[in-house]
Formats: sequence, C-alpha cells, structure tokens
Amino acid sequence: MNVDAHIYADGVLIRQMQGDKTLDQLIHTASLPGVFSHVVLMPDGHQGYGFPIGGVAAFDIDHGVVSAGGVGFDINCGVRVLRLDKKLQEVLPRIQEFVLALFQAIPCGAGRSGKSKLTKSDLRSLLSNGAKWCLEKGYALEEDLDSTEESGSLKGADPDAVSDRAMERGRDQLGTLGSGNHFVEIQYIEKIYDESLAQTNGLTVNDVIVMIHSGSRGLGHQVCSDHLDSMQSVVRRLGLDIPDRQLACAPIRSPEGQSYLAAMRAAANFAFANRQMITETIRSSLRSLFGEGKCTVVYDVAHNIAKEETYTFGRGTVKLLVHRKGATRAFPAKHPDLKDKFHAYGQPVLIPGSMGTSSYILVGSDISGMRTFFSACHGAGRAKSRTAAGKDMNAFDLIESLRSRGIYVQGASKSGLVEEHPLAYKDVDAVVDVIEVAGIARKVARLKPIGVIKG
Repeated sequence: MNVDAHIYADGVLIRQMQGDKTLDQLIHTASLPGVFSHVVLMPDGHQGYGFPIGGVAAFDIDHGVVSAGGVGFDINCGVRVLRLDKKLQEVLPRIQEFVLALFQAIPCGAGRSGKSKLTKSDLRSLLSNGAKWCLEKGYALEEDLDSTEESGSLKGADPDAVSDRAMERGRDQLGTLGSGNHFVEIQYIEKIYDESLAQTNGLTVNDVIVMIHSGSRGLGHQVCSDHLDSMQSVVRRLGLDIPDRQLACAPIRSPEGQSYLAAMRAAANFAFANRQMITETIRSSLRSLFGEGKCTVVYDVAHNIAKEETYTFGRGTVKLLVHRKGATRAFPAKHPDLKDKFHAYGQPVLIPGSMGTSSYILVGSDISGMRTFFSACHGAGRAKSRTAAGKDMNAFDLIESLRSRGIYVQGASKSGLVEEHPLAYKDVDAVVDVIEVAGIARKVARLKPIGVIKG
C-alpha cells in the first residue's frame, strides 16, 4: 500500500464487508501510483469491479493515475430528488394509478429504447452540454439546472473521445431507466431532523417526493469498456505496478488518461440529461393525473465519477482527481464550488435505501474535508449478490409483502425485482447513522416509499 485506508462503518457493517473482496479491493486501490494521502471506504461499501463500491480515492493531478474501474461501468449513475406540491393524503388514494402511469411512461429494463432516436448532431451536442441541451430544447427549467451538480454539464466533455459503438448504444436510450438497481420511487417525508435545513430545501412532513436513480445507460458502459482496453495497453507499455488487472489505469496527464476523462465527462453529461428527461416524463404524468402542479428539483448528484477538485492540505492547496465510485459529493456550507442557493447551508446529500426501507436527505459537513474528500455514501449498499438474493423468494411473495406494507411495485422483470428485495441490502438506517456520527453529513429528512418502478 502506498497510503493508508480509512473505513467508516460499525461492527455489523465491517463484518459484512469481510464477506467478499471489499477490503482486498480497498487495499489494492491504496496501492495505485500517485494515490494521495489515504483512500476511503464508506459504510455502504461492498465488492465492485477493481475499486470497491463505496470507495473514494484521490490522485495527484500531475503524478497520479485515472482508472476507469475507479468510476465504473455506469458513469454518473446518480440520484435526483423531486418535490411535488402534493401531500401524502392527496396522492395515496391514487397511488396504484400513479405507479402504473409512471411505469407505462418511463421505458424500464435492460436495453429498452426511449421514445425517439437522437440525430448524430443532437447526440454530440447533448454529450458536450448535458442538461443544458435539455434546457435549449425546452425539456428543462433554469431552476432544474440550478439544483443539479455542475448545472448538469461537466466541462471538458468531448464527443470525439466517445466511440461510434458507444454513440450508437446511446442514441435511442435518452429518458430511459435501465435495469438492475435503477428505479423511480414515490415517497413521502416521514420525519424532519433539522427544521431550518428542511425549510431551506422547501421540505415539510408528508410532502410527496419522487426519487430517480439512473445513469448513462449503454453509452456509459461502452465508454468504460473501450477505455479499460486502452488502459490495459498503457499498463503493459509503462510497466505500471498494479495488483489487479481490473485496476487498469493511465497517468492523468497522458493522452490515454485525457481521452478517458473527456469521454467520461461526455457520458456523465448523457446521464444528467437522462435524469432530466425522466423528470419531464414524470411532470407530464403528474399533469395527466392531478392537473396542474409543481414538481421541483431538490437536487441531482452523481455517484460514479472522477472530478478535479482543490483541497487545503497543510499550509497550501493541492489539486486532485477524486474518484468516487458508489459515493457522492458532500460539500459543506460556504464551499466555494457551491451555487448561491446552497452556499449558506451546504449541498444536499441524497441517500436511497431499498424499495422497502427508508431513504434520506442530508447535507454536507465542514469537518469531513480531507477525511473523506468531502464525500458521503451513496445508498444502503448490497449485502447479498444478485444471484444469492434471487434465491431468497419469488416475485409474487415479494410484491405481496410490499403491498401489505402499503408499497406498490411495478418491475420490468420478475427476476430483476427479486434480486433487489430489501434484505439484499444493508441497513440504510445504520449506514446513515455512521455518516452522521462521523461528521461526514447531517440528517435533514427521512423518506418512506409508497410506490416503486424498477428497471
């Protein structure tokens, strides 16, 4: 190891991490060239591809490396939270109808296409501009972008770094949910922990919330695959000492490193636009069911990304490339990179649970800093593999169990639903408690599900 590894977890969560290769992968990450200070594992950590899910690692811009495995195959898989101007008592009588309407309107499942196929020109513009493309086309409001990380548009994205195969895979997938753990969940605010922070985000008890979890679809997956191949060549050519071939990497300043970052940013922009288009579909469904009403973006944040950020270290500052894989940015109040609307109280941190448990909204804390590179967890984290989870029960029993608790579910496939059952995940309450006790972020609100659409 070139640096230490820091783990945030309680005893139960640590024991769960010991059940797979999570800790080995953390050690391997700490062995990469140019890794800075220490690597971090969040309490939702579990085994991933090369890097552990829930891992955070920063690299010196001039002497470090970038790893496609450190971002993952679903580039800018992330979460968006919408607040409706509806209360629980207004929506609950029509929840089954609402769930079905969203399921029919939002394409769900592996390989599903959207309503239209982008022209090559439009796709290139979207990859360059992200959610700003949606704004230009009339699919977004200015306030949506104001409540999105980096305004939904990463600078330095270059469609020329994206392969023709990746472009083709993405052309008809805009506005689609995908499969696996991707979802749209209808929730309500069950509890407020901090009234002042909740008010600044417009949140009150029994507000209806819609949470979107999706990413860059086939385009992002192909970008990762393409550049993993190129990084394997770099490792061989430069004789880089890496402990696992899944950690293939390239020096950040190398042509291969810069090409990956340009393509990764383009894929991240696709994901921001994708969640924006899903938002517009939800707004349309709301109008059809409930008439006029507002649907406001609380926040949208990536949790598979590598970003250049500046940190204070000792008496000076250092520029780092921070890899967050299954981890979200959690900037505190007064951080210079926050927009005015969040500057006074900190960036919202969005933590989904599973389809049968709580989710949370938190805000970043100013004491995390160099401890976690201003990062927090991204969810509950898997406790079982999809294969193991699929053997626990059948889809009918799962659907009936959730319905008995007032949660209505529609899924693209029965097997996909079962693989995502609540007990396949860690205890999200315990995960969030660790985050708060460690001073990484502060609880604002707890959300409970009443309807779920699964990919």
